[in-house]
Amino acid sequence: MPKGTTKRRPRTLARLLDAALEVFAESGFGAARIEDICRRAGYTRGAFYSNFSSKEELFFALFDAHAARELERIAQLAARTEDRDLSPERIAALLAHIEPDERTWFLVTTEFTLYAIRNPGAAARLADHDARLREEAAALLGALLARAGLEPRGELTDLVRVVVALREGALGQSYVEPEALQPAALTERFLPHLLEAVTKPVTKPL
Repeated sequence: MPKGTTKRRPRTLARLLDAALEVFAESGFGAARIEDICRRAGYTRGAFYSNFSSKEELFFALFDAHAARELERIAQLAARTEDRDLSPERIAALLAHIEPDERTWFLVTTEFTLYAIRNPGAAARLADHDARLREEAAALLGALLARAGLEPRGELTDLVRVVVALREGALGQSYVEPEALQPAALTERFLPHLLEAVTKPVTKPL
């Protein structure tokens, strides 16, 4: 492959991903056309198919990128927090934080989830990506709890499922009633109580 093409590929990918995020948010996954994404990115269909085989593959590239950013954000904030400050309230605050542009991703992922529920093949692929994200999130949450001297009463991956359900459910309500409910408000209020209820002090060997 020519060197120029190799150097341009990351830029092409980034523009396609940015364009897809905008088009998916505006039109919905089902209604979005590859032509619309290419036009928004300033590329031809050839450029699209040189990087992705389908809209689904493009969505999952967005999914993985978003997941990586969220996990990295939490990890960086956790690294700057002293162990003595890692209470359930502080851990909840790390998990509940919402970036200003999260509304766009919420629209995209909610729309795709509905699409996946109606399409078993897409549902299986989404479940696979969700499972990988849960494993990484569980490892990160487990490390935070251990630093705080806590351990889960059950499976960490189940706890991650509940945290995600609370976070996304609260987000949906806040985006419907933005003046009545700030995006992170419910999660920040109730997640500390959840963490306290489903954790216990680390059992020290006798």
